[in-house]
Amino acid sequence: MEKINRTLKRLASNEGFQKRYEEQRKQVLNHPDIHDFLSEHQNELNQETIEKSMSKLYEYTQQSKECNRCESLDGCINFMKGYHPDLVLVRNSIDVVYKRCPRKVMADEHKKNQKLIKSLYVPRDILEATFEDFEGDEGRLDAGDKAATFLMNYEAGLKPKGLYLYGMFGVGKSYLLGAIANELAKKQISSMIVYVPELLREMKSAIGDNTLNEKIEALKKESILMLDDIGAEAVSSWTRDEVLGPILQFRMLEKLPTFFTSNFDFQGLEHHLTYSQRGEEEKMKARRIMERIRSLSEPVLVEGPNRRD
Repeated sequence: MEKINRTLKRLASNEGFQKRYEEQRKQVLNHPDIHDFLSEHQNELNQETIEKSMSKLYEYTQQSKECNRCESLDGCINFMKGYHPDLVLVRNSIDVVYKRCPRKVMADEHKKNQKLIKSLYVPRDILEATFEDFEGDEGRLDAGDKAATFLMNYEAGLKPKGLYLYGMFGVGKSYLLGAIANELAKKQISSMIVYVPELLREMKSAIGDNTLNEKIEALKKESILMLDDIGAEAVSSWTRDEVLGPILQFRMLEKLPTFFTSNFDFQGLEHHLTYSQRGEEEKMKARRIMERIRSLSEPVLVEGPNRRD
C-alpha cells in the first residue's frame, strides 16, 4: 500500500500529469449535462464534493445518451449495453446511475409481449407480423378492416366472433393472424396460434404419452385461439371427431374467440371434412364441425398475389 501511495504522489507531482489532468477536468466540467447538473444543485454542492466526485463525472462523459449513435441495441457503445447514465446526488455526493435507454425499453416490451403469444409450429415471421407491414391492397382491405374491428370490440369487453380467413396459398392469411396476435399482446392479451396439420400429428402421438386430454383441455380454454391452415391435409375420423370436435364445441358454448385460416371456403372445407383418410363419406359429422366453425367465426375472403414467390 505504501508503494502505491508513493507512486500516486509521484504522479501527482509530475508536471505532465498535472497538465493532462487539468485539461481533462475542464472538459468534464464543460460537458453540457454536467454543467446543467452542477448549476441545478449549486446550493447543495461545494468545491470539495465536486473534486471528490470527479471520477464519477468523468465516467458519465464516457457513456452516451444518444441512441442514434448506435446501429442497434447489440451495437450499443456503452459498457452496459442498453443503459444510459444519469447523474444523481446521494448524501452530498455525486453518483452515476444507469437506466434503460429507449431502445432497451422497446426491446424489453417486445420480449414481454412475445411471451403472451403462445404458438405451435408457427414460423418466426408470422409471430413477428405487424399491421404496419400488412399490405392493405384491394384484395386484403376487407380482412384488415375486419381484424381491426375485432380488436376494437374485444378491447371494449364485447365477445366478437373470430375470423375465418380463406383464400389462395400465400396471400397473407397466416401473416394477418400474427399481426392480430401482436396487437393483442400490446394490450396484454394472450393468444395461441397453432399450425393445424402438425397439431393433429402431435395429438396422435399424445395418445402414447397420456397427454392427449391435457392438450385438448389447454386448447379448449385458451382465451383466443388461432387455428392456421385447417383443411391443409386429409383428416382421420378420429382427429375430426375426437380432437377438433370437442375443442370447437367447448369454445362455441363459452363464446371464446376462435380464428381460422384455410385455402377452402366454408363449402369446400365441409366437403374436405366429409371424407376420412379411408375414403369414407361422413356428411353428418362434417356438418357438425362446420356448424361450430360457422358459429365461431365470420368468413372473410383474402385475395391477392402469392407473396411467397
